Order: sequence, then structure tokens, then C-alpha cells
Amino acid sequence: MIVFAILAALTVAGSLAAVLLRNTVHCALALTGAFIGLALLFLRLDAQFAGFAQILVYVGAVAILVVFAILLTRGSETPATGVFSRTWFAGLVVAAGVFAVLAWTVLHSAVALPHEFAAPQVSVAQIGNALMGRYVLPLEIVAVLLTAAMIGAVIVAMHEKPGKYEKKEAN
Repeated sequence: MIVFAILAALTVAGSLAAVLLRNTVHCALALTGAFIGLALLFLRLDAQFAGFAQILVYVGAVAILVVFAILLTRGSETPATGVFSRTWFAGLVVAAGVFAVLAWTVLHSAVALPHEFAAPQVSVAQIGNALMGRYVLPLEIVAVLLTAAMIGAVIVAMHEKPGKYEKKEAN
């Protein structure tokens, strides 16, 4: 229970820091900390595939992509003006309403849960064998798609210098 409390505190602290810090790079790094906390919670719950997928996909790819995107687009500067909208109170009311509906749904859905069945005994090795055997083509297609998206993001984020590609006129 103590380990769960520490991991939950790490995850919540990283999440709060991601939305409350003013420097965008610090927010991205705090989001990475929240991702790591979630992955450790999955591993603690004996969900190895979900935990390792969280580490590989979110910590290893998404967080690094977010940091690169921030640094390439020069969005890491702290904003000079306030970052709060004028309609923050309306947003707070909407968020509280959504939270209340979700909490009510979760509390009332526990009664309607079906009888529990035995969880399938699928190991990470079996999932890896399936990905490298039967599902290797979809896995490779996703890899090519993500690589193309990364290259496209870098090209869009590049700043061209004026006159760099224009032909020089001969005098």
C-alpha cells in the first residue's frame, strides 16, 4: 500500500506540475514524470504489457516528440502575458460538471458489473511473438507512418531563411 501511495503521489504531482508550470519545457518534462508514474502503477498492478507499452510509447516516444516539437518551434519561452483565459470560471464550472457526471457513473456502475471471469493468462512473451509473427506487417506499417509523421513535423517546424533557395542573379 505504501508503494502504491508513493507511485500515485508521483503521478499526481507530475500531472499537476504539467498543467501548473509556466515554462513549456518544464511542463513537458513533468508530463514525462506523470507517464513514468502511470507505467510504474501498471507494473505494480501486474500488467506488464501495459506498463512496458507505456514506457516505450509514451515515455520513449511521445514525451521526446513533445520536447522536440517545443524546442523546434521555439515555443519554450515563457509567455509575457497571463496564460489564463477570461472565461476561466466557465471552464471550471464545465470541468466540475463533467467530473460530477463521471463520478456518479462510476459509483453507480459498480452495482451493474457482471460476474468476474478469470483473466486470460497471456504473457508479454506471447504478445511479442504475436507481434513479430502474425502481426508483423501492421506493426511495420505503423512504424513507417510514425516515421513519416516525425519527418513531416520536423519539416513543418523548420524555419527558412529568406533568400536561401532563391537563385542568385548574375550581375
